[in-house]
Amino acid sequence: MEFGVTMFAADYAMDVAELGRESEARGFESLWFPEHTHMPVATTLNSTGSGPLADEYRRTLDQFVVLAAVAAVTQTIKIGTGICLITQRDPILLAKEVASVDHLSKGRVIFGIGAGWNRPEIENHGVPYARRWRMMRERVAAMKEIWANDEAEYHGELVNFDKINSWPKPVQKPHPPIIVGGDGPRAVDHMVEYGDGWLPHPTGGGASLEDRIKAANEKLAAAGRQPVPVTVFGALGDDAEIAEYQRLGVARCVLRLPPRQRDEVLPVLDRFAALVARQG
Repeated sequence: MEFGVTMFAADYAMDVAELGRESEARGFESLWFPEHTHMPVATTLNSTGSGPLADEYRRTLDQFVVLAAVAAVTQTIKIGTGICLITQRDPILLAKEVASVDHLSKGRVIFGIGAGWNRPEIENHGVPYARRWRMMRERVAAMKEIWANDEAEYHGELVNFDKINSWPKPVQKPHPPIIVGGDGPRAVDHMVEYGDGWLPHPTGGGASLEDRIKAANEKLAAAGRQPVPVTVFGALGDDAEIAEYQRLGVARCVLRLPPRQRDEVLPVLDRFAALVARQG
C-alpha cells in the first residue's frame, strides 16, 4: 500500500512548496490538495451538516497554482487533486491546466475529481445542482478528447465545441489517472463508467468501507470491469486503521494534515512517516 498526505493549502497554512519538499524527503508517495473556488457566505455548516464549516474552505489557494509550485521544487513525489471540482471549471481550460502541470512535473499528476456537495457554490458557476453529475461526465469526456487529439472536438448536451488545437498534451498516456471521489452511489456509478480508480473517505456512504468496496467491485464486475485501485482519502492515521486498509487491499492511504504553520504540521508529518515505517 502506498501512502500520501493531504492538506488544505490555506493562505495561513504552511508554505506548499516547503510541504512538498518535506513530504518527499520523508518518502511519501503523493501529496494531495483539495479545492474550493470560493465559499458562499450563507454556507455555515460542513458537507454533512454535523458541524461548522472550517475556515480553510474559505481560504484555500488555487489548486493548480499550488500543484505547479510543488512540482517546481520536487522530483519524485506524485501530486494529486483531492478533489478537483469539475463542475466549477471550464473543461477546455481545465484540460490545459492538468496537461500543463503533468508536463512540468514530468508525469506526476493524479487527477482526483468530484461533482461537489455545496449547491450554491456550484450554481454560482452557472451549473444547475441537479445536473452536476451529467456535467462532470461530459466535461471529463471532452477533456479526454482534448488530451488525445491534435484536433479535438466534442458535441454533447452540456459541453459543445468544434475542432480546437490545445497543447501541451499530458506526459502520462492517455492521460493522468482519473480517480473519482465520493461515497454515494452516484459517485460509484461514475467511477465504474469512466474512472481509473476510486477515492472514498474512511467513513461515509452509510456503510463500512469493506461493504462499500465490495459493492463497488460488484458494480465493476457487472460492467465487465476488473476492480480498480482504491485510495482512502483523509485517514487520521493509526496502526489499527492502516492494518484494516491493508486487509481490504486498499492501494493508497492519504493521511490528513492540519492546515497550520510548519511548527504544527511537521510533527504530524513526522508521526505519519513513523507510522508508514512501521508497516515495513
